[in-house]
Amino acid sequence: MELRHLRYFVAVAEEGSLTVAAEQRLHTAQPSLSRQLRDLEQEVGVQLLVRSSRGVDLTPAGRVFLDHARLTLRTAADGVAAARRAARPPKPSFSVGFLTGQEVEWLSHVTHMLRGHLKDIDFRVSSDFSPDIGEAIQRGEIDLGFCRLEPQPDVSYKVIAHEPILVVLPVDHPLAARSAIDVRDIDPASFIGYTDTPHVLRGIVDRYLRERGILVSPVHALDGIATGISLVASTGGVALLPAYVEPLLPRSLVSRPLAGNAPVIEIAAGYRADNPSPILQVFLENIDRLVASRATAAGVAENPPEGTASR
Repeated sequence: MELRHLRYFVAVAEEGSLTVAAEQRLHTAQPSLSRQLRDLEQEVGVQLLVRSSRGVDLTPAGRVFLDHARLTLRTAADGVAAARRAARPPKPSFSVGFLTGQEVEWLSHVTHMLRGHLKDIDFRVSSDFSPDIGEAIQRGEIDLGFCRLEPQPDVSYKVIAHEPILVVLPVDHPLAARSAIDVRDIDPASFIGYTDTPHVLRGIVDRYLRERGILVSPVHALDGIATGISLVASTGGVALLPAYVEPLLPRSLVSRPLAGNAPVIEIAAGYRADNPSPILQVFLENIDRLVASRATAAGVAENPPEGTASR
């Protein structure tokens, strides 16, 4: 019994026709296909197929054999793929982690920057909470992270954007009719708070509210943008979130800028300075171009932030 016998049998079983299987899937002559199937049945020792007015049907033994034939063919294909991978020299890996949602903004710019190297590396992308991204950089699990300025002893950061913090609220909320919202006009009881996870965002918002003498006692707290969006949609409350959430909002929610001097939050590219990855060096050498291309794509006229801060 050879693999071709199994391929022929599976093709006929799935098509239900010798003619269709021979002409459209196997590209062989029907008499040759019939001979191969007879050889297979002789090898197995039982009848697997029976001709009928509708074409070709499986016998009870054929139905059982079909599952095993498919499994054998899949196993053989997996073995071939594994052998070919083993014969190729391993590619160096380069891992990029994104604060969840930021990949929408930055991934295309990163891949464009590294487009000349992608075919030669194992390029991996993940998303997570910002503190987890910082810890993954520290442990060397990822080479580059797009996150907040997380305090990690061996991680360096390059600030690449400053995002305004917006008001996210239901589309039918009374304040949604305004072009900008004064934070003092928001019902303190409707604020959605923050868990310990988005601690950078929580610190910025807490300071912003405290400076304006606003006291809130949130009933609900978000740990990430997905939770925040869900809480606003389900409770009718109001959340203060970075501007990058705007493309992710459902139709039932809208965003509005804060009136006056609104707070901003930084997004940074984090990395270990002792990481020897040549791909990381390519990225760092072109990071100002990355910031400029993102700004151009977004229609933002701003100068790239300069300077590198270590944490």
